[in-house]
Amino acid sequence: MISNLTVFFCIVWVATLLYGEKFAFWVPSYWSCSWPSPPMDNPGDYVKIAVVTDPQLMDRTSLHLAPKSLTLEVVQFYTDIYMRRAILGSIAPFKPDMILFLGDYFDGGPVLSDEEWQDSLNRFRHIFDLKNLERATNNQVYFLSGNHDIGYAAYHSRMPQVINRYEKVFGSRNYNFTAGKVEFVAVDAQTLDGHPQQNQTSAAWKFVTSVSRETHSPPRVLLTHIPLFRQDSTSCGSQRSSPIINQRISRATDDHEIMYQNYLTEETSKKLLDYVKPVLVLSGHDHDQCSVTHVAEHGPVLEETLGTISWQQGNLYPSFMLLTASKVTVSNDWDYVSTHLCFLPTQLFIYIWYIVLFVVTLVVVLLWPTNGLNIQLHIGELMSEMLGIFKSNKEKDEDENCEYEMVWDAEGSMHLIKKASKVAPTRSTERVERGNATMRAIGKKQILQEINVTMPQDVSGQLGSTDGAGKLGPFKTKSSNVRVVVRRLIRVFRVISVVAAVNVPIYIMLLFSDWIDK
Repeated sequence: MISNLTVFFCIVWVATLLYGEKFAFWVPSYWSCSWPSPPMDNPGDYVKIAVVTDPQLMDRTSLHLAPKSLTLEVVQFYTDIYMRRAILGSIAPFKPDMILFLGDYFDGGPVLSDEEWQDSLNRFRHIFDLKNLERATNNQVYFLSGNHDIGYAAYHSRMPQVINRYEKVFGSRNYNFTAGKVEFVAVDAQTLDGHPQQNQTSAAWKFVTSVSRETHSPPRVLLTHIPLFRQDSTSCGSQRSSPIINQRISRATDDHEIMYQNYLTEETSKKLLDYVKPVLVLSGHDHDQCSVTHVAEHGPVLEETLGTISWQQGNLYPSFMLLTASKVTVSNDWDYVSTHLCFLPTQLFIYIWYIVLFVVTLVVVLLWPTNGLNIQLHIGELMSEMLGIFKSNKEKDEDENCEYEMVWDAEGSMHLIKKASKVAPTRSTERVERGNATMRAIGKKQILQEINVTMPQDVSGQLGSTDGAGKLGPFKTKSSNVRVVVRRLIRVFRVISVVAAVNVPIYIMLLFSDWIDK
């Protein structure tokens, strides 16, 4: 027979798993996030764009584990399933008109073999359900190259095949497109600080220069994977959770090409702002949120650095962005674009809650009384204590002078019977009647108040023995304590087994229902 305690924990675990594995990803779309409110009241007057960055699919370069090892496969699966739930449960319900990826789709992109790169690409397509996204947005899914996709300038002259295979799948690295009345300008930031004579660097600046020559250009949004330059320790705003990262540039020893950089150089950043003249800059790379206002010739420019969508990239609070671009003419160029940062569930906290709930389940089941809890008895005792507060001191004294009689019935159970006493006894007395198997003892209420109204059978059986003086023997022996512990451990095993039998299939079903293509 399944106890009420077992049923209770089954229900608690089912509710916890449903929230942690399913409902938590519905919170952004139904509760905590919404499309930003542009000056236009009509939803048909603006284009809705969802922005995602830095998924950085984990591979053999992430944790330095052997390819196809069990540990790596498990880590990859739980990282991938989180991002798939994010795109299907949190982003897709907003029904965006466009999807914009800001780079770093793979972790070891530049150093992966063609076979490994293709495997990561297939995972990327599956995680973000690209076929259905392209169908829902009429093929308006745009990609920006990141340093984990093609590397920095030092890689390009030595490994041109890395860029070739990227462009074959994701298209050009420098391009522009229009959404409503707003022009989006995407640049390959990894090449901008390379040697001017280098082919990829010169091609990127040629594109930027051509954009700057356009007359009567619409409001622009600059898209760059690497953020623009800012002074060290520049504040990133209240939505950042990790320490601020300062500028760091590493160069190759032979040709001094860039091998790593946190931000674009100050000179490059200024040229981009002056040439493109954006009203907004969107970037990634940093893995955490950062809002910085730059001073340009045409006025202040806000840069929004978006945090990673992955929970395994050093940010406890993964996020995505909802952006609206106006389809109608407005008076102020800065009003053409509005943004709203949306946070995803904190996966680490969900797993910690699973562990805490498991420990609580073990402790409660282990310490729960063998005969359960008599709720009515405890409520009655509580009411009596509350009413006792209003009693007079005289009533309390009379109650303390009451006699209590312990009576054992023929089945071995003990009962307490309260009797009035005219004179308070000075010491306890005992009476044993062998003929009717009845034993009486009188004492203060405060001495006997810890004795239960009805004692368990295994305890009452211990009371038959007395010593030569007629005193009671011990209530429990060492062997009885062992039996109690064994019974409790068996109960823990039974409860945990039933809870696991109910919830493990549900957990597996929730995992694979999200992972399998619909």
